[in-house]
Amino acid sequence: MDVVDVCNGEENIQIHFENFVDSEPFPSIKYTPFNVTGPGCQHDPCEVLYSGCQCHQTLCDKGCPCITRSLGLSYDSNGCLLSGCHSGNKPVLECNSSCMCSQACQNRVVQNGINFRLEVFRSDKKGWGLKALENIPKDRFVCEYAGEIIGFEEANKRALNMSVEDSNYILILKEHLKDGKTLRTCVDPANIGNIGRFINHSCDPNLYMTAVRVDNEVPKLALFAKREIFWGEELSFDYAGDPNEGVTDQENSFVNSPHCQYEGGKSLKSVRIFDKPCFCNASNCRGFLPFDEDLYSELAEFENQS
Repeated sequence: MDVVDVCNGEENIQIHFENFVDSEPFPSIKYTPFNVTGPGCQHDPCEVLYSGCQCHQTLCDKGCPCITRSLGLSYDSNGCLLSGCHSGNKPVLECNSSCMCSQACQNRVVQNGINFRLEVFRSDKKGWGLKALENIPKDRFVCEYAGEIIGFEEANKRALNMSVEDSNYILILKEHLKDGKTLRTCVDPANIGNIGRFINHSCDPNLYMTAVRVDNEVPKLALFAKREIFWGEELSFDYAGDPNEGVTDQENSFVNSPHCQYEGGKSLKSVRIFDKPCFCNASNCRGFLPFDEDLYSELAEFENQS
């Protein structure tokens, strides 16, 4: 049997899948290694808007304006995100397409894609998952959570149209700005996405998420190793965000669990929210997968008006 690359040659390395659990076919999705424009998206995630540095050397140093805007070096010489750089108080800004430095610059990591061998696999309780096929050092970049960048109204619409059986992959990143405003980025890799969509939730995850910007204001939702990850270990991140790791002043809400069911189809007030159980088996397991009520704001507004 031919070995299938689930990335269709779009990544640096091939990623295969295995299913020794059931006869469920591999999901049919349009693969993209980076974010793409979806309905309601106000900014093209591929557009180059940032001015570039004029560093002509191979590696940028502390005088590079990209690094200065990141309030310090983002990565060390091994490509590890430096301690403290994944705090929400320090934005991570990589050198971009307009920069004069080379692709080997140490401030180019997430944009260079996947470099660790990974495999999609079928689990007995959690559906599809993603695991490491080699050891991954702490704070190294693993992959993006990439898909369609959509507007909040579109995200709300898609969530409301889902049935109890549907899986919801919509992630909403909220960044609270100094002027009191909230910047929301909605990513949906359900039909167009990358391997990040296969990563399951854990209440004690081995990955953390950080917003990394390259060419413009649309962030790349980058997943880094929270600790050393070993060969054969399943990859996971906290769908609700981790207040102690990752982006501390941003709320990461990944809704892959609860769904709306309309009882009788007569009134929105008859909606029931069904929580899906969590099977992470962590000692601190919260019992159910996280739920972002913002996705069902239409229901909340209806009940407030009734």
